[in-house]
Amino acid sequence: MRTLRRLWLWLRQRAAGQRIRPRGWVFLAATVAVGAAALLTAHNLLFLILAAMLATLLVSNFVNRLSLAGLELDLFLPEHLPARQKLPARVWVRNTKGFVPAFSVHLKGAAGSVVSPLCFPVLPGGAILEEPVEVTFPKRGPHREDAFLFSSGFPFGFIERHAPVALRRQVLIYPSIQPQPGFEDLLASVRWDLEVHQRGRGHDFYRIRPYQAFESARHVDWKATAHTGALQVREFAREEERLLEIFLDLEAPGPHRAWFELAVECCAFLAWRTAERGRRLCLRTQQLDLSMPETGDVYDVLKRLALVACKESQPVLAPAESESYQLVFSARDPEVLAQAGWSQARILGPEWFSAARQPSAPARVLP
Repeated sequence: MRTLRRLWLWLRQRAAGQRIRPRGWVFLAATVAVGAAALLTAHNLLFLILAAMLATLLVSNFVNRLSLAGLELDLFLPEHLPARQKLPARVWVRNTKGFVPAFSVHLKGAAGSVVSPLCFPVLPGGAILEEPVEVTFPKRGPHREDAFLFSSGFPFGFIERHAPVALRRQVLIYPSIQPQPGFEDLLASVRWDLEVHQRGRGHDFYRIRPYQAFESARHVDWKATAHTGALQVREFAREEERLLEIFLDLEAPGPHRAWFELAVECCAFLAWRTAERGRRLCLRTQQLDLSMPETGDVYDVLKRLALVACKESQPVLAPAESESYQLVFSARDPEVLAQAGWSQARILGPEWFSAARQPSAPARVLP
């Protein structure tokens, strides 16, 4: 019994990393049948056929092993990686065997991999091949793509052998910046309020310039107009644009964890679209205070949001600027937030996100 057990364990170890395909089972069954017939009939021709079939199995196994030996892999990803978005990447495969090519090599990731499968019909000896691929990361945070599999059924397709390859590389995945239901409406209303606040003119004289069509006549400088013979207007220094201040509350009990992830993605979406217009933004949590563009750019904001996590027993922060346009993502009671100084803020709690996912009227369009 011990001998049979050891033989079974040895066979399992030898079979690890390979799978017999259906055609392989058919060929094995045919080999057993030919062998049994040769033993029963003692016919020389059947023994010759049996020897040829066994030699075919041995050659197939040897060539299959040789085809996957000496393969190296590398994966080149973009610098910035948002979640749930198709991103271009490049796969680099090298055959280190000097003169021995590899045939019909398939590359795929392990379970949960973000890389689509690839097929290389031929990898010449000593050659390096690059293939473009699309990668999609399902969620934000650190990600380790450390397991790939080379596989091949060459030459006869009887056995499919697998050879694992580890990269041991960790990347940081940003939150998704794609609009979710309600995000576009929120952005439109924020832009509207900021634009309305910024339409006023300053009081400090800046320059005299030519009149432009549809400008108000009350700003025309008649003395400069008489001197130059063309309409001239007085231009005043524009008031500093209003700060968009976002407070992301890390206090999110268990039932609100899904809401917290949506809130993080909404913050990332607002930060990305705000940076596209070059506006000022301040992102604050109980562990973070980042102003854009004073202390960082939009990628710094996304990196911090990629690592943010819920915390317990967190205090409520007060606004950084009383004149800022304030958005608060919090699951707390609005009265608690008002007592902390957010009485003028727009509160976006779990109820707002639930309502935003319902059909609503179109958002206002900025002129």
